[in-house]
Amino acid sequence: MANPVARIDLDALVHNYQRASEACSCPLFAVVKANAYGHGLLHVVDALRQQADGFAVSRVEEALELRSHGVEQRLLVLGGIMQAPEIKFASDNSIEVVIHDDKQLAMLESWQGSDKGTLRVWVKIDTGMHRLGFAPSHAKSVLERIGSIKHVELVGVLTHFANADDLARETTSQQLAEIAPFEASADNISLANSAAILGWPDAHKGWGRPGIMLYGASPFLNRTAKDDGIKPVMTLRTKLISVHELKQGDAIGYGSTWSCPQDMRVGVAAIGYGDGYPRHAPSGTPVLINGKRAPLVGRVSMDLITIDLREHPNAAVGDSVVLWGEGLPVEEIAQYADTISYELFCRLTGRIKFRYEQAP
Repeated sequence: MANPVARIDLDALVHNYQRASEACSCPLFAVVKANAYGHGLLHVVDALRQQADGFAVSRVEEALELRSHGVEQRLLVLGGIMQAPEIKFASDNSIEVVIHDDKQLAMLESWQGSDKGTLRVWVKIDTGMHRLGFAPSHAKSVLERIGSIKHVELVGVLTHFANADDLARETTSQQLAEIAPFEASADNISLANSAAILGWPDAHKGWGRPGIMLYGASPFLNRTAKDDGIKPVMTLRTKLISVHELKQGDAIGYGSTWSCPQDMRVGVAAIGYGDGYPRHAPSGTPVLINGKRAPLVGRVSMDLITIDLREHPNAAVGDSVVLWGEGLPVEEIAQYADTISYELFCRLTGRIKFRYEQAP
């Protein structure tokens, strides 16, 4: 059976980083958590080494992997420390960590230090997302306590926007007002995620944190990469492995949820939820066959999808099928599947072969 392939355009990745840099006019932590949003951590980092000011990950283990790989840029762990031994790992490897919880603060106060240097920390302030971070009313005392810890250096403060992807909502402006009193509390501040980099100039302070835009998907509702001047990085492809002539009334797939409205051709392509393609993608979800759109029919199964070939009379076994990427926005597929592009990227399984391309 043909194996699905994710082609990763590293030149597009670099373009998208440059787009973020131009939009923000500030240093950037390229966010590469979760295996670089499913694109391959080390390949992505290597492609950005000459451009990125720093890299942000979620966990200490991810940062240690980058240091072991020879990455010399600043590294920021957004999730911070979860266990006391991670403090020494971070300190010894010049890894900066986010502090967002009283338990983390207590661990820092109990730490005896390292002969290799201080631990550099950022304090996260919860300005309205209500997920991680210190309440603004508590943040001042937290900053004072950190300032008194001998082996810890306060690097900056940061927050995260809950609704920056919706330019019509006031939430982001409210969050900016909440963080404003703390801007002078440290030498650095970090506010802007992808949506804020592209859509909220008032957040262009200190360090930006581009994530989804690096990988060629728009952070905004009802927009695509092209609308935001970024390029698709991942193109997911497979091939037709069978073509059938079916009769009117023939039902297709598990549950017989779709029946042929007339005599017609149906193609079967080698990809399914076992590869990470969304099982809940409904009939009508588009793919590209030799560059032309065709809709799914019937349920997505573990290894296969079925495709309406009525507009493709010459489609044949071996023809290319694009699931998303070049010519077919991932944002559109996410809407059909009632999810987001982030999840589509991150859910791809080990059965997908990755091919990395970059001009010499």
